[in-house]
Amino acid sequence: MPDVLPEVSLIINGERRDAPSRFGVINPATGEVHADAPDCSRAQLDEAFDSAAKAYLDWRVDEDARRAALNAAAGVLFASAESIGPVLTAEQGRPLAQAKAEVFGAGMWLKYFADLEVPREVIQDDKAAFAEVVRRPMGVVAAITPWNYPLILAAWKIGPALRAGNTMVLKPSPFTPRATLLMGELLSPVLPSGVLNVVSGGDDLGRWMTAHPVPRKISFTGSVATGKHVAASAAPDLKRVTLELGGNDAAIVLDDADAGAIADGIFGAAFANSGQVCSAIKRVYVPESLHDDLVEALAARAVAAKVGDGMDPEVQMGPVNNAPQYERVRELVREAIDRGATAAAGGSALDGPGYFFAPTILTGLTDGERIVDEEQFGPALPVITYREVGDAVTRANATMFGLSGSVWSSDPERASAVAADLECGTAWVNTHLALSPSQPFGGLKWSGIGVENGPWGLAAFTDLQVRHVAR
Repeated sequence: MPDVLPEVSLIINGERRDAPSRFGVINPATGEVHADAPDCSRAQLDEAFDSAAKAYLDWRVDEDARRAALNAAAGVLFASAESIGPVLTAEQGRPLAQAKAEVFGAGMWLKYFADLEVPREVIQDDKAAFAEVVRRPMGVVAAITPWNYPLILAAWKIGPALRAGNTMVLKPSPFTPRATLLMGELLSPVLPSGVLNVVSGGDDLGRWMTAHPVPRKISFTGSVATGKHVAASAAPDLKRVTLELGGNDAAIVLDDADAGAIADGIFGAAFANSGQVCSAIKRVYVPESLHDDLVEALAARAVAAKVGDGMDPEVQMGPVNNAPQYERVRELVREAIDRGATAAAGGSALDGPGYFFAPTILTGLTDGERIVDEEQFGPALPVITYREVGDAVTRANATMFGLSGSVWSSDPERASAVAADLECGTAWVNTHLALSPSQPFGGLKWSGIGVENGPWGLAAFTDLQVRHVAR
């Protein structure tokens, strides 16, 4: 880690601003405060929204200028991985190479929306009239992002919102504010003042944002519980919302699968970012005949994974990001083992400082156990047996979550038929976590409202207007 991490400030109206106070930011690899971030006041939030509202008047009218600015912003991020990456690793925990890749990925998302062609939607063109459906910007957007992928999930919102002609006030998680503030500072020279404001603070700041009279839309990524509060806060003002919430993704392994061949894909999709991915595999259903082979293969990968400080270039998995989530993972695994589950690998926290938990493969579980029914969001994976495929699908669907899922088989056509019965926003076959800027992402049931990414994600930041001209 660099000897001195950069000082970060609020970004309001294109300028660095100090806050009346600052709060500590913990490095999850040590469990200790390593730096601080500004705690935005209510008056400063008002100023941020006011600057966004003023910037909107000009920003909304020139699409070519918006596309050029977003392309420039993408270029800034492509060139900034070396400077932002260590800041992200220090507060989020993931290995430095992965942190740098996230910075680059955020640039990819901005470039995608900068270059996305949006065709005109003409619905009538005859002797009687010309009519088209026009997508108009909404105004100011309030965006709130989580701690697991703070930069790329911010880009999921910044790209389509700004391309559509909106302006934004963005709030990162208080667990990972610094990389997002630094990103906002680096983007300020290529975006007009007030178009993107970045503020940091705790839960009070989030509540002030969602209840504020200026924004016409709230885009939130985070927990189901907080998402419900966001929706309730938006309701009195009829603010539009996009909510990307939790998941309890199931992977169903069919009886013709090769356990050794699929183990890498399943392990990688379950333990990416130490399991802290909303659409990661959270539970695996496997036929009894393949159970032992798959568990052995997954356990071997768990034991071999090098866990440690993300600044170590040999580390493959970092810590759990924060103390509350770390304690939740410990509680769920401990409870499962106390109730008879077996840890084929891991099963406990690692010795030493920081929020490190051994990559864990659990067997001997069934539905009804908390670590199966709830979202663990950490490095622990239950493997559950089934006898009939229809029963596995029913059990996979028996949840209030509906984000994504996958089916694994040597017969992709057969697996596709099974995947079609999964009640989720994305159903993958022989892969998982295959995301791209062009692919819509969203969940059913409690996993969210609306979608992000692709032209559908862009449309979510617009209002429709019919322009009908009589002839």
